[in-house]
Amino acid sequence: MPVLILIPAAGGSTRMRGGDKLLEPVGGVPLLRRQAEIAAAVAPVLVTLRPDRPDRGTVLAGLGVATATLPDAGEGMAASLRAGAKAAMGGALMVLPGDMPEIDADDLRVVLQAHGDAPDAIWRGAGADGTPGHPVLFPSDLVAELGALVGDEGARAVLARHKARVRLVPLPAAHALTDLDTPEDWATWRARQT
Repeated sequence: MPVLILIPAAGGSTRMRGGDKLLEPVGGVPLLRRQAEIAAAVAPVLVTLRPDRPDRGTVLAGLGVATATLPDAGEGMAASLRAGAKAAMGGALMVLPGDMPEIDADDLRVVLQAHGDAPDAIWRGAGADGTPGHPVLFPSDLVAELGALVGDEGARAVLARHKARVRLVPLPAAHALTDLDTPEDWATWRARQT
């Protein structure tokens, strides 16, 4: 069964106090473009966007990834998950947050391999210490539940209902855990990179 990678990029980036975390440079490339590039190296990609952040779509130009601008983006994460569920068309759906700069294509391949070995499980990236993180790959039979979500809780309810099916995939260091939401997060992370 095919897998679609959803990059939810329709959030407001409100904790950046005027900046846009998805446009922050990582290795000289805007983070959202970097995420889309690594995802497109391993599977088809859908990036959800919000209408009031046109620069996000601009940085994706030429990548050959699908995009969907969500008129209901203000609702929260569920709007992106519904769009991803619709686009998955009966296949599995991997949710890759757009604000996690340490995840790489090899990490995505590891999660996809785990799914190939046990396609009925929910595969969730984890830190080297076993802390659950991202990405999360939902099997095809649960995608309709993602398509029925509302609000800004993300997929927590689906994960809770099917916790017996969740399997962790350890990824290197803190790849599965490092998400950067504030200017302070970015400053701390950049200081560690030097």
